Order: sequence, then structure tokens, then C-alpha cells
Amino acid sequence: MAKGLIRIVLDILKPHEPHIPYFAKYLSELEGVDGVNVTLMEIDKETENVKVTMQGNDLNFDKINDAIKQYGGSIHSVDEVVAGKTLVEEVTTPQD
Repeated sequence: MAKGLIRIVLDILKPHEPHIPYFAKYLSELEGVDGVNVTLMEIDKETENVKVTMQGNDLNFDKINDAIKQYGGSIHSVDEVVAGKTLVEEVTTPQD
């Protein structure tokens, strides 16, 4: 049964190496991670800005952060976090 963090969306700045497929595979092999989605948002001469969505059972934010740093990346922001037993999707309201 899921507990703790079950989804996290991160804005990450990383060097061009490792390439995105290898970076995604590396993150997907972390304990508790069931899936990883990496989307390239922006690229410049030396770095890439990527949006990383990770989903799993009891994701460990500290281990994720350490893994990103090990590959030369840094977390710019934590854009979404889902915790608990059930994945709760956002809903649109009239105010949106």
C-alpha cells in the first residue's frame, strides 16, 4: 500500500551529459520509483532545463535530490507533490 510521497514534479537544471534518456533511466532505478517522465523545457549552450515527473511508492526526496546532484543537476523548484495512498488529480474550478 502506498505511503509518503507518490508523485513529485521537479524543475531541474542539468548539464547536457548525461543525455535525457540516460538521465531518465538512472532516476527510474532509484528505490521506490515506478516511473519517470522527463520533458525538455529549454536548452542553452551548456545546460538543459527539464521537467521531471516521478511516480512511485514512498518516494524519498532526499535520495532523489542526491541522485540529481550526483549527475551534476540541481533542483530549481518543486512544482507538484502528491502524498498519501491515492493519487489525487487537480480539478478545474470556475475560478481557474
